[in-house]
Amino acid sequence: MAQLATVEASASAQQRRHDQHQYLTFMLGGEIFALGILSIKEIMEYEIPTDVPMMPPFVRGVVNIRGAVVPVIDLCARFGRPSVGVTKKTCIVIAETSLNGESQVLGVVVDAVNEVLEIPRSEIEPPPSFGVSVRTDFIHGMGKVRDKFVIILNVDSVLSVDDMETLASAST
Repeated sequence: MAQLATVEASASAQQRRHDQHQYLTFMLGGEIFALGILSIKEIMEYEIPTDVPMMPPFVRGVVNIRGAVVPVIDLCARFGRPSVGVTKKTCIVIAETSLNGESQVLGVVVDAVNEVLEIPRSEIEPPPSFGVSVRTDFIHGMGKVRDKFVIILNVDSVLSVDDMETLASAST
């Protein structure tokens, strides 16, 4: 019996290592971005969020997901870019981030979801020091996929609730 538990634990650890290299890719303002698959809870069709007064411009509002109030972030606005209009392919990616051991669930508006890719660590370069229109602390790395780069986002930094609260305070 102990042997079976060891095999299951080993398989579970191997699955976690395998998942750590998988990324959900999506389009945002004509560029390909990715988030680690382990931070993704679900992908939902775009619905107009309920507006919340006095929020910073990158917070579109909140949506109801099975009784939970989930803030929806416009990543284009978060990156200081103009927001792109909603199309048939626009989705809300529900992601989980953690800060000081506490998890926070947030929705992220993306132009379109592409696919889940496995990107080996050997194909991930460190964030560039210049030439990218996103803060470097938002970037986990640059994944090389089919002779193109995919910007792999650092979900905890991009969706940092503390950082967003600081920005919201500064804008009011």
